[in-house]
Amino acid sequence: MPSPADTETFPAATPAAAHIFTTVLSHGPLTRLEVARRAGLSPAAVTKAVRPLIESGYLVEEADAGPDTEVRPALGRPATLVRVDGGRALFIGVKLTGDEIIGVLTDLCCRILLARRVPPADRDPAAVLAATADLVRELLTEADGYGVRVAGLGVAVSGDVDRAEGVVRYSPFLEWRDVPLAGLAAAVTGLPVTVDNDVRALTVAEQWFGAGVGLSDFAVVTVGAGIGCGLVVHGRVVAGAHGVAGEIGHVTVDPNGPPCHCGNRGCVEAVAADGAILARIRETGGTEVADTAEAVERARQGDTDAREAYARAGDAIGRGIATVANLLGPARVIISGEGLAAYDLFAEQIREAFTAAAFGSAAQCDVQTRPLPFEEWARGAAATAIQSFITPPN
Repeated sequence: MPSPADTETFPAATPAAAHIFTTVLSHGPLTRLEVARRAGLSPAAVTKAVRPLIESGYLVEEADAGPDTEVRPALGRPATLVRVDGGRALFIGVKLTGDEIIGVLTDLCCRILLARRVPPADRDPAAVLAATADLVRELLTEADGYGVRVAGLGVAVSGDVDRAEGVVRYSPFLEWRDVPLAGLAAAVTGLPVTVDNDVRALTVAEQWFGAGVGLSDFAVVTVGAGIGCGLVVHGRVVAGAHGVAGEIGHVTVDPNGPPCHCGNRGCVEAVAADGAILARIRETGGTEVADTAEAVERARQGDTDAREAYARAGDAIGRGIATVANLLGPARVIISGEGLAAYDLFAEQIREAFTAAAFGSAAQCDVQTRPLPFEEWARGAAATAIQSFITPPN
């Protein structure tokens, strides 16, 4: 497999320089004065940081392109804008699920250029790693056509993931424990590898390129096979001391509720995850339900047991979101995930439970939905690779 033997160091030698580049990446094109304002730095500091980035081609300067830009030119001369050259480097992002491996090739601005999906032979780490390596090899071959090197690989996995160590501590859907995935993937791909929790990776993409741009405090809540939550506090994605910050899926909403795979009872995930909804329909209706698609169809046709299961799920999700709002006071909560296919069945219950449980002004939090396919989750993995690339090592 191709290996970037000529690995290039990103020319941002300080955290301030990386912050300036990230500011342009998320908000650009910008004038240097606007970069300084948004980054909270002096114009002199911006000029010092921008120079090597322009010389190396990661940033480019251009005249104000016209009315589509937000920046107003100074009197007497057109404004010079700074923007990221998205084609300067490429990245690969991979999202692992229990059934599929989804890979994307992106540019430096995290725009998806290509997307591929492959099934693993099984969920064993060796089988998943082999299938991932094949997928990465295919994307690397495609990347050759762009004439630009691939600078990093990001891998997103559900569960307890230690990004600093590159280890998947526990992934319930893959049934993995203590898998040193970053090291294994780097060995078979020849690329620098970043491994992170899939919801945190999605949150990075939303912070830099999506519905969280410009917000210092927001949360991403995902519904589907599991219930996940990514947190941005004071402009930083929060992992916590042990890497599990934001696990609202394991907030107890019913102490007497169904058992959860974490060992507790009545967690949001034990009530509102896809599997929990199917189990509830089987329990109350006494009939088999094959999958989520059938459950949704039954509920939309008026099946009482199915509708009750989704209403119960919505109540649990709303309480979980209220817990996040009460503790952190985010400006926005973005609901995403494959479970949004059934959103019409529990949207009202989410709103009612959130309003009832949110304390005081926490209820002013902007709760919005954002349906995203798994390619966008893979894009989140690519975003973590971009983040690792532009951030200087400690």
